[in-house]
Amino acid sequence: MKNEIVKEKIGFGVLLAATLFVVIPVLLIIWLIISKGWSALSLEFLFTMPRNGMRAGGIFPAIVGTFYLVITSIAFSLPIGVAAAIYLSEYAKDNLLTRIINLAIINLAGVSSVVFGLFGLSLFVVFLKFGVSIISGALTLGIMALPVIITTAREALRAVPKSYREVSFSLGASRWQTIRHSVLPHALPGILTGAILSIGRVAGETAPILFTVAAFYLPQLPHSLRDQVMALPYHLYIMTTQIPGIPENYRYGTALVLVGLVLIMNIAAVVIRSKFRKKK
Repeated sequence: MKNEIVKEKIGFGVLLAATLFVVIPVLLIIWLIISKGWSALSLEFLFTMPRNGMRAGGIFPAIVGTFYLVITSIAFSLPIGVAAAIYLSEYAKDNLLTRIINLAIINLAGVSSVVFGLFGLSLFVVFLKFGVSIISGALTLGIMALPVIITTAREALRAVPKSYREVSFSLGASRWQTIRHSVLPHALPGILTGAILSIGRVAGETAPILFTVAAFYLPQLPHSLRDQVMALPYHLYIMTTQIPGIPENYRYGTALVLVGLVLIMNIAAVVIRSKFRKKK
């Protein structure tokens, strides 16, 4: 009995050390961004247009552009990802085709974002002639988010007990009626988890928007999905690597705004997910 207690304490100690090994660097990064970027935050910095080649003014177009890209890409990828998950979980049989599809999804999740950017440039910008625009960037980011959405949605659907389906079938419901009324409502919190994870990745990517949508200096807001936009990740990259003489607190302030924007969108998604959980 004593040996079991010792083993249990050692196990808890190892798990605690692993947790701290992950959490502490993240907290240090956040503290660094806040401490060096807080002084740059002001109404002018957040809500005015950039001036003088991005050496003065604010980052409002970059904030709006990032928001447009995230919302548009999720609006594209979430329905397609959920539909694919429903097919794989509820309709597809376990055969060679579904195994190939599952392998492709796993491989797609590991592809570098630069490859997605080149794919979006070739397909949306050049072949489909959408040009360097919001729609090209959003579709590219949406394709990049699909593996996470499909995987989480599929696992959420599979986690719904089979008894729910059996009761629905016994009452004469069709397969689609069963999925719509008995399965999807209970899987919705898990599906929203995939959307939350996708928001974080989409909002922080630089390489895909570098080829498809991002503008170097654009002191105006977009008027349609065919316009270019500024975006916070690309804006931060340009300020850090291409433009000399920008104060350090402006760079960290931009990073802080990006982290805050992702946090706000994630909190909103978590609140929505919690409401659905309470209903069920």
